[in-house]
Amino acid sequence: MRTRQDRRLLRRDEQWLTLPNPYDIPVDICADERVPLEPAAVDEVLSVLETADTLHRLAEAVPGHDGPLPRLVRLVLTPDFHKGAGIPIGTVIETEGALLPQAVGNDVNCGMRLEVTSLTVEQVRPRLDALERRLRHLFFEGGRRIALTPAQREALLRDGLPGLMLTGDAPWQGHQPTDTEDCLDRMHAPAHPTGTAEAFADWITSAGGTEAASHDSLIGSIGGGNHFAELQYVARVHDPAAAYAWGLTAGAVVLMVHSGSLALGHQANATALDRLRQTWPPGLSRPRNQILPFLLNERTAAARRRYLDAFGNAANFASGNRFFLALTMRAGLAAECGQTTARLVYDAPHNLFWQEEDRVIHRKGATPAGGHEQMSGGPYAIWGEPVIVPGSMGASSYLLRGHGNARTLASACHGAGRRVPRGATARAGDRDLDAFLREFRVVTPLDHRDPTVARRADVMTAWRRDLKQEAPWAYKDIGPVVSSLQAGGVADPVAELRPLLTVKG
Repeated sequence: MRTRQDRRLLRRDEQWLTLPNPYDIPVDICADERVPLEPAAVDEVLSVLETADTLHRLAEAVPGHDGPLPRLVRLVLTPDFHKGAGIPIGTVIETEGALLPQAVGNDVNCGMRLEVTSLTVEQVRPRLDALERRLRHLFFEGGRRIALTPAQREALLRDGLPGLMLTGDAPWQGHQPTDTEDCLDRMHAPAHPTGTAEAFADWITSAGGTEAASHDSLIGSIGGGNHFAELQYVARVHDPAAAYAWGLTAGAVVLMVHSGSLALGHQANATALDRLRQTWPPGLSRPRNQILPFLLNERTAAARRRYLDAFGNAANFASGNRFFLALTMRAGLAAECGQTTARLVYDAPHNLFWQEEDRVIHRKGATPAGGHEQMSGGPYAIWGEPVIVPGSMGASSYLLRGHGNARTLASACHGAGRRVPRGATARAGDRDLDAFLREFRVVTPLDHRDPTVARRADVMTAWRRDLKQEAPWAYKDIGPVVSSLQAGGVADPVAELRPLLTVKG
């Protein structure tokens, strides 16, 4: 297991960072020198590598281990990688013979959804005041009114969006007939079929025990942190052929949604960690980095099945959550800007794992960036996989097309990445925040322009503190991040998208 202590650890393009590495595991940073590296994230990578030793010790401690020899094969760090909770955000981990729930994290199937509408920026910009009020009502003042029956909730959890669409009635505001087709061929992972949804029976029956549809208070929620629903427009086309094929033209208004599985993902991950702690071999010390693996053997089969069912339910919920967030944005546009249509460009996850026999690819804060081979047989076969890379709040986002780069395990970053930890953002000046708010619209549950609200100093202080955590200065510049993806042969830009307003939870 061990090699020279002075082994070159991190390759940053063609440069090497020399750090102690007792394990013979390649680690690549797919970012050029213009993208800053967070020292705390680099330290966290060193800790993650200790999992190689954990796998070795665990296999030796299990009597009659009947599975493949578990090992940590390699790590890839995307340009936005930054410190996480034990494993950096923006990390791709390949293993053999082992599954690492923490390498996906709590927000199972958090991801991005991008839709293009029939509206233009010239049609929408004059209506932004009214649209801001409308969206605040829809998202935060009881206007969502998403009705689901218990049968529909269970269908979503067990069979994803395709299962939900097959349940019949779809009375939701903003819904279109093309949504059924789009959820089959314009999503990276349309469904994660499971045999049961019993782990979330309380949500399924939360309609009150009847078979009638009831308005759901959970699905269609943005969540906290860096999650959002954003109204944007195509500011620049970089690849005219791909943009045309994907329905994007200069000036077209698009909807971008970033959200995940909310409380369901937390419960799924807790299910895994509880089982792993309970079944940890007596006499074997737990790993210092607290990363607990499932070995892929018969002994763990029952516990893994329970986790995988809950994991699949949460992943399916996350896809549905993004879908209903987009429907709410569509409804707001239609109410204020007139009849419009919207078409899904792509829905992509960035907190998932992919298992093929004994090999597992884990992505935590990293999005798939498949090329022609990975996308064969679908509408993106000749272009490569759509890669959605949002910028910080108020900054441009990018749509790219992937190349299936083997060096990055066909992965790209899922955003610009934090420059400043959340806890340090409160020290930013109020003057900077005021200047930002004068230039950009942020729709939140609180209307900071309301004089009654503005007089509540305690409320305004808390609101401003939360906004500072997601302000532009807390994130890296999106330009060098996208340039790194292009220069490294990971993905090429198709279009630049500029924001009109952002809805934050």
